[in-house]
Amino acid sequence: MVTFKADQPIAGNALLSRIRDRSGVRVHDCYQCGKCSAGCPVAQFMDLMPRQIMRAIQLGQTDLVLRSSTIWLCASCHTCSVRCPMEIDVARVMDCLRHIARAERIPPAEKNIVLSHELFLESVKRLGRLYEVGLVAGLNLGTLKPFANVSDVGLPLFVRGKLNLLPTRAGGVDLKRIFAEKKRDR
Repeated sequence: MVTFKADQPIAGNALLSRIRDRSGVRVHDCYQCGKCSAGCPVAQFMDLMPRQIMRAIQLGQTDLVLRSSTIWLCASCHTCSVRCPMEIDVARVMDCLRHIARAERIPPAEKNIVLSHELFLESVKRLGRLYEVGLVAGLNLGTLKPFANVSDVGLPLFVRGKLNLLPTRAGGVDLKRIFAEKKRDR
């Protein structure tokens, strides 16, 4: 059971201010309706629901938030953000929290998740889209399990025409601009 208590007053809440400064998101506007958690497709795997993360941020519980598996399991699908009646971009907050945790060298609660994030972003940066086979191959090699999920997941997907062995390109100038802007923001 998680106990939510104010570690810092809102006026002096460093995490709340840091998120607002870095992302422009006003987490203090969250009134805990729970729509973000109710719509989250990966909530069942999280240690804290998205609304609990938002509340912990409001209360200044930095350690609880940055050590949570939730920030790493967020799929960034934006379902939470779209459902929020206060128009809080919860997915952007989760992304911001991942960056803060990495900057503070807090190890992720989920093993190999950083490798997964880096491979995903590299695929999108180079190709303009996710190259699933490359992501899985990179994860398998990075985790020293070169044949994990090949016969039980990969082969059936390939047989049904759901996996392309060769990567395709998308994006272009807009994608390069997005990555350049993101690099400047850090």
